[in-house]
Amino acid sequence: MKKIVLSGVKPTGHSHIGNYFGAIKPAIDFTANDENLCFYFIADYHALTTLKNKQEMIDFSYDIAITWLACGVDPQKVVFYRQSDIPEVFELYWILCNVTPKGLMNRAHAYKACVEKNEEAGLDRDAGVNMGLYNYPILMAADILLFNSDVVPVGLDQKQHVEIARDIATYFNNKYGKVFKLPDVEIQKETATLVGLDGRKMSKSYGNTIGLFTTAEQLQKSINKIVTDSRLPSEPKDTDCALFKLYKLFADKQQTAEFAEKLKAGLGWGEAKKQLFEVANKVISPMREKYFYYQNHKSEVDAILAEGAQRARTIARKTLDKVRKAIGV
Repeated sequence: MKKIVLSGVKPTGHSHIGNYFGAIKPAIDFTANDENLCFYFIADYHALTTLKNKQEMIDFSYDIAITWLACGVDPQKVVFYRQSDIPEVFELYWILCNVTPKGLMNRAHAYKACVEKNEEAGLDRDAGVNMGLYNYPILMAADILLFNSDVVPVGLDQKQHVEIARDIATYFNNKYGKVFKLPDVEIQKETATLVGLDGRKMSKSYGNTIGLFTTAEQLQKSINKIVTDSRLPSEPKDTDCALFKLYKLFADKQQTAEFAEKLKAGLGWGEAKKQLFEVANKVISPMREKYFYYQNHKSEVDAILAEGAQRARTIARKTLDKVRKAIGV
């Protein structure tokens, strides 16, 4: 029996290097092990909680699919699909809604954050909260449980969702008999909180990201914006800084050690940023080439996703048959 690995990405914008190192690369690394069977999907229905524009949904969904392909997803080795092409996900979602306690959803981070924000502003605690946001963790549980996932690689901020999926699976199993596995979460400690241009967590909401597939010139400009201190070129630099943390993601161990010594010896920030650009661009360039190829050949992307959906549904129907039998439908 192969280990089932599942990961999805919402199409809510263009990818940045935080998405790559925090989610995409760790997920792709699982495909190097032939004992793993990987399911990677475009979480387009999840994006409806924030994305309300039809054309943006189309464009961003393609962009995320192309990003994964450009970064190294091999559709011959993984099951790669759009969430919206798998109706079994949404049937399972409704079934799971009926075993999930409301109190569990009240504790979900996204909902709690909205409530706290409303209370601070003196508004009704549920102002602006729709049921998509509130039930989001149940849909994610359906994504995970439908394919009997063993491992779910996620960023640190998504850890709770996997824990909720485990809870929901336990509620169902206790009520109807054991049908679902309890999935484990996989978090890359090195990139659990990737720093952005200003030293805070890299996030689109902070405006501190570095685009993954910008041009080389734009990449250089972004790197030049990394906030550094006022130490002179002759002064030793601290490696506990955003610039060094980003450098070691792209570089090998020897390059990283040499770069650290140069900083301690007084390497100027301008030269350090130039060296970061060189190692980053070397990694990104071949992926960038594939990215623009698929942008100009979207029919190939459609065919890949359609084939992946067909494979996914074959497995999904088997799980749903077990669920239906368990509940008496």
